[in-house]
Amino acid sequence: MLKQLTHVNVWVHDQDEALAFYTEKLGMELRDDVTVPEMGNFRWLTVGIPGNDDVALTLMTIPGAPMFEEETQEQLKSLLAKGVLGGLFFTTDDCQGTYEELKARGVEFAQEPTQQPYGLDAGFRDSSGNHIRMMQTQDAPAA
Repeated sequence: MLKQLTHVNVWVHDQDEALAFYTEKLGMELRDDVTVPEMGNFRWLTVGIPGNDDVALTLMTIPGAPMFEEETQEQLKSLLAKGVLGGLFFTTDDCQGTYEELKARGVEFAQEPTQQPYGLDAGFRDSSGNHIRMMQTQDAPAA
């Protein structure tokens, strides 16, 4: 029986660039940065929200063989560039305040905080093009 979700894979173009974005701009902390020479210098790189130790984001470049054939790897890279390989959803107690803070750190928003039926919601993309949304739910305390 499954017990707990611990890691979520996020495809990225460049792990160093992604690490800088998630730590410097979004304020996450580095959890793991391990290079395994026996696996062709495979790099296991994870970040997470400080104080939320249950789940980490694994910032992973799209691998080639033996995992993906070259054609598949190139297709995935193309889809990543278009921002269609998935997305992340975060909550915040203060969507407007978080928006202002992240914008000041250089995060470019595709959608400013907008009232939706479920709460206040805003959207942006990471350095690899992944869609990220943050929301303040209706029942969250007003900031």
